[in-house]
Amino acid sequence: MTRHADIVFLLDVDNTLLDNDHVVADLDEHLRSEFGTANRDRYWAIFESCRRELGYADYLGALQRYRLETENDPRLLLMSSYLVDYPFADRLYPGALALIRDFDGMGLTVVLSDGDVVFQPRKTQRSGLWDAVGGRVLICLHKERMLDMVAQRYPARHYVMVDDKLRILTAMKHHWGERLTTVQPRQGHYALDPANDAAYPPADVTVERIGDLVAKDLPGLRPPLR
Repeated sequence: MTRHADIVFLLDVDNTLLDNDHVVADLDEHLRSEFGTANRDRYWAIFESCRRELGYADYLGALQRYRLETENDPRLLLMSSYLVDYPFADRLYPGALALIRDFDGMGLTVVLSDGDVVFQPRKTQRSGLWDAVGGRVLICLHKERMLDMVAQRYPARHYVMVDDKLRILTAMKHHWGERLTTVQPRQGHYALDPANDAAYPPADVTVERIGDLVAKDLPGLRPPLR
């Protein structure tokens, strides 16, 4: 257990600190060029089926299922290498690492992400985020359901959650109430989907880009005085 902190900053990865939409676009082009349009489309169909079943994105799991349909295609070995060795550090949003340094000056920073147990940790490591937060990384199946575990692991008087998804922020706010400040950077396809704006209340703090939080004393980022 970590010592009690006055404030803990919880940071999502995909489309919050890292441009995952760009990663997906690169993967889509790689699939098309190496495997053809039909096989690319089949992979994404399997991927979406896995996401509906599991509730999170599982790129390698979808590849395993795709392999069952194409056992004799040796190119699948190169496909797995493409995913595992992708240069994720090149996809960090401008200001992402600077923001972590800023937050470190105010409290404790923790990466809190959804995902599988292989690819998501690899992404966090290769992007440099793992080292940036000193290894304080939690990867859950559904992070909004694991807040008691988060509080036990990183006890604090106040939490700040930075995430592009209003659904996640709303669920966490419902659980923690005024003990939590929610921050939404409007990046990525989830944040820019008008249907999500209509379905959930706005975050406590909204910015257009993660870099807008750097060196800014925005309201709500510090806990209320005792």
